[in-house]
Amino acid sequence: MGAITYDVEILSSIPAAKMFKAVVLDADTLIPKIMPQAIKNVEILEGDGGVGTVKIIHFGEGSQYKSAKHRVDAIDTENLTHSYTIVEGDALAGILESITYHVKIVPTEDGGCICKNRSIYHTKDDVEINEEKIKEGKEKAMQMLKAIEAYLHANADA
Repeated sequence: MGAITYDVEILSSIPAAKMFKAVVLDADTLIPKIMPQAIKNVEILEGDGGVGTVKIIHFGEGSQYKSAKHRVDAIDTENLTHSYTIVEGDALAGILESITYHVKIVPTEDGGCICKNRSIYHTKDDVEINEEKIKEGKEKAMQMLKAIEAYLHANADA
């Protein structure tokens, strides 16, 4: 099994704690609300949302995938970090064992934040992942974050 890692950093004008709440704590309800074409709904299969929770994400009409099962590996509301792993689903495309994501929201001096995301693709055998697929994933992550940011600007009490 091989592993391919990539990092994305996105600047935001949203305060770090508010962004973490939206991107991590409220994501299961917020993202289907603001981007239903990407994610239709999220269902908890076991757990209470904390470490060890297993969820299934049902993707929306605009996605090439149907669903993905993921497990919450770590969540730290003080340090604004979250890790989770996709362990099943067509998003693994038959060539991946899993995909692990590490999210860290870092406050900036101007009151905004930097959203850092490390993705680790654990491939089956020595399968190579097309660079275009990685680029596509980065773009989708950026679109989702920008949509969340726009929603938070438009809904100050969110």
